[in-house]
Amino acid sequence: MQDYGLVSIITPTWACADFIAETIKSIQAQTYQNWELLIQDDCSKDNTLKVVKPFMDADNRIKYECNPQNSGAAITRNNALRRATGRWIAFLDSDDLWESGKLEKQLDFMTKHNYDFSYTRYQEIDNYGHEMGIEVSGPKHVTKLGMFAFCWPGCLTVMYNREKVGLVQIADIKKNNDYAMWLKICRSFDCYLLDEVLAKYRRGRTGSISSHGYFTLIRWHYKLWHDVERMNLVSSIFWTCMNLVCGLLKKIVFIEKKEKD
Repeated sequence: MQDYGLVSIITPTWACADFIAETIKSIQAQTYQNWELLIQDDCSKDNTLKVVKPFMDADNRIKYECNPQNSGAAITRNNALRRATGRWIAFLDSDDLWESGKLEKQLDFMTKHNYDFSYTRYQEIDNYGHEMGIEVSGPKHVTKLGMFAFCWPGCLTVMYNREKVGLVQIADIKKNNDYAMWLKICRSFDCYLLDEVLAKYRRGRTGSISSHGYFTLIRWHYKLWHDVERMNLVSSIFWTCMNLVCGLLKKIVFIEKKEKD
């Protein structure tokens, strides 16, 4: 197998002791083995560290660090990104999973086509890991304007070339912090879809963005444009509306419901 260089996997965690072992095992099962797993704990009050420690003791590629204080998802990702030493950056939240060929296939795809920013399809699972018969995709080529229109990539599927993109740090926002990262990167690099299901997103866990109401989501989108991107009132409302319209488009075009086995 070709060695494409070290992949730094960014895994922020908070109160995911019930899921993180399965997440780590899905990384260890990768066919591409040149990786480091950077777990950044946002001061979990459960036994996350107790679950992670045996994995660290047995595998020196797994590296755990805890924030000095509870700081939220944006700061937690920033902290993990500063620890990264790999050529490539990939993301996997501590309750989500990868298929075993995810890293290898995505690296093949990116190097073959000379892409520096990519994402893949994923499927949804419930809290118990059962497949929900839902697969999520997106446009094959996402430009800057396309990314402004909607956050097409699922965070658990994204990979980018750190040597080209550089260190990405984002504003301290409660939600949409992954979207804020893609908005930074897409200003210089288009994003490309590897049209294969290579990840599993756990939907509906308490505290996840998918568990909040519609008007709450609108408010968070507006704050992204106005507070983070520092757009004026009209531009912030315009891009918030575009996000809503493209969100409906995604449901019609890019979400497939399949019969469960």
